[in-house]
Amino acid sequence: MTDATVPSNGTPHEVLAGLGELTRKVRAAQRGTWFPLLLLGGLTLGGILVSRLTYQILSVPCPEPAAGADCTLVRQGSPLYWPIGLALAYLATAIFYVRRARRRGVGTAVRPYVLTGLALLAVVAATSLWVTRNGIPQPGAPLDFWGLHLAPSSPAARFLSRLTGDALAVGLPLLVLARVERSRTLLLLAALYLAVELVPLTPGWAGIPMTSPWAFLPQYAVPGALLLLGAVGFALAERSSGRSGGRAA
Repeated sequence: MTDATVPSNGTPHEVLAGLGELTRKVRAAQRGTWFPLLLLGGLTLGGILVSRLTYQILSVPCPEPAAGADCTLVRQGSPLYWPIGLALAYLATAIFYVRRARRRGVGTAVRPYVLTGLALLAVVAATSLWVTRNGIPQPGAPLDFWGLHLAPSSPAARFLSRLTGDALAVGLPLLVLARVERSRTLLLLAALYLAVELVPLTPGWAGIPMTSPWAFLPQYAVPGALLLLGAVGFALAERSSGRSGGRAA
């Protein structure tokens, strides 16, 4: 019996390097981060227009100790815009990733991101319905967060109001997407987005009066611009990666 050697395509180091390069190419082909960021950024900036079109100034009785006087109440926004818009954005993202996977032959397990987004969106919508179940709270009236009666000017009430909004319905799902796509860049973007949402950008911060029709401009423009810039950055990176892969092939 004679011994025979099996030809090798390269050293173990070269094989591992090739596997690493293949892994990077597969991950690059799987990612489509720019698409959900584009949808979320456009939806956020669209909130500026919705707030402007639904702007109302109402005179309501003031709470104590100014009882008997009239206070100014500003109403802006639509209760249907965000729930419907975000639900459609998550569904569109799922369709985009499924079609992309069929076209390229590799896909991303985007289901955790979509399901997390829809579940947290339901939590946000339920909280909003609970708080306003007896009508829009009057100025100075306590806010009811699932049994917690908090003064509207208290730090806890302000934090919960910001948390049970886009921070919960958009920011936390982005953390899940960063884990799914194994993207440190998206993780940093999601953390920055959460910081922007949880830190109060009041109208006075931009020199806009509370009674202005553009009072909510900072709250929408800053996170919306951040998401759109992220979408552009990821799209350019994906395009550059595609060109590099094409030249290498």
